Amino acid sequence: MADYMVGEKVRLKKDHPCGGNIWTIIRVGMDFRIKCDNCGRSILLPRTKFEKSVKERLPEN
Repeated sequence: MADYMVGEKVRLKKDHPCGGNIWTIIRVGMDFRIKCDNCGRSILLPRTKFEKSVKERLPEN
């Protein structure tokens, strides 16, 4: 099980309908709230679904 931190960027397996696939984590816990970097929409996902849908963790710049 990976430890995710607030502010970390991840790429998900499926693209968002707006065309973006880079997300910023804005809440960590039993549920994850992530925000699309392309359109700004945020969604709430259960931890298990979030961890299954992460394709890669992006390095911090």
